[in-house]
Amino acid sequence: MAKIRKVAFQMDHVSGIGIGGDSTFAMALEAQSRGYELFHYTPDRLTMRDGRILAAVEPLTVRDIKGDHFSLGERERVDLSTMDVVHLRQDPPFDMGYITSTHLLERIHPKTLVVNDPAWVRNSPEKIFVTEFGDLMPATLISRDPQEIASFREELGDIILKPLYGNGGAGVFHSARDDRNFTSLLEMFGQMYRGEPYIAQAYLPAVRKGDKRILLVDGEPVGAINRVPAETDSRSNMHVGGRAEATEITPREREICARIGPALRQRGFIFVGIDVIGDYMTEINVTSPTGIREVKKFGGADVASLIWDAIEAKRA
Repeated sequence: MAKIRKVAFQMDHVSGIGIGGDSTFAMALEAQSRGYELFHYTPDRLTMRDGRILAAVEPLTVRDIKGDHFSLGERERVDLSTMDVVHLRQDPPFDMGYITSTHLLERIHPKTLVVNDPAWVRNSPEKIFVTEFGDLMPATLISRDPQEIASFREELGDIILKPLYGNGGAGVFHSARDDRNFTSLLEMFGQMYRGEPYIAQAYLPAVRKGDKRILLVDGEPVGAINRVPAETDSRSNMHVGGRAEATEITPREREICARIGPALRQRGFIFVGIDVIGDYMTEINVTSPTGIREVKKFGGADVASLIWDAIEAKRA
């Protein structure tokens, strides 16, 4: 068995994370408890030189103490192929910088196990990958043509409009059939997202009861939390005011997971989070899924431990 010794996290700087809900931090804590050496670097420190993939890394120690959650050692330039595991965990936007990261990390994978597989991360944007399972989704349109989007809203009534490559609830709008701001909204999207299409979906009233985040490890559902939007918002993301609450995985949600599980395993996706509203899946999150700490807080599985079990099995 190939023993894991060195683990690097490509992430937004550890000083800026909120440890109470950060899944990368949860995985770092678990890795440290297993005796692995941890290293930290931000995406801007990733370099290719004559085919070698290098990064300026810092040894990392983590503590579950708010306000004193990490220590970093002296920075050193290393060849990332000397790591056993690299976690690709910086938050989107899924822009050219993110895509370039996947191209570079693809050079060291799978000899160094990159989680999730960088080539498939690049080829599976959250809001496009999900369309491979159209019968599990609400009515969905991907376009930047104002006439197409207007016709879609006329047909369906209330819709949700959001950037195709956004994250965290940023730029998500609920537009009703009689919304007189709709034309201005399309103009604003056209200015903000030049050249990129947008995604529009039928508004699901069930979102008022919550937008469920279901976590899957190696294609199997292992836990879930329900995220309930604030009274004044259509978005359930917790950092914009959504409220997390305990929940169970329903038979319909297990059916959804069973359908997508083989595709997740085929793509080498060890850790995935899907979003489900009512009976419909709206996104498959493969870049930097969250929810580990919330699931455990509400008495669910220790997902970080399950992820490392899966990684150790892959390394074997």
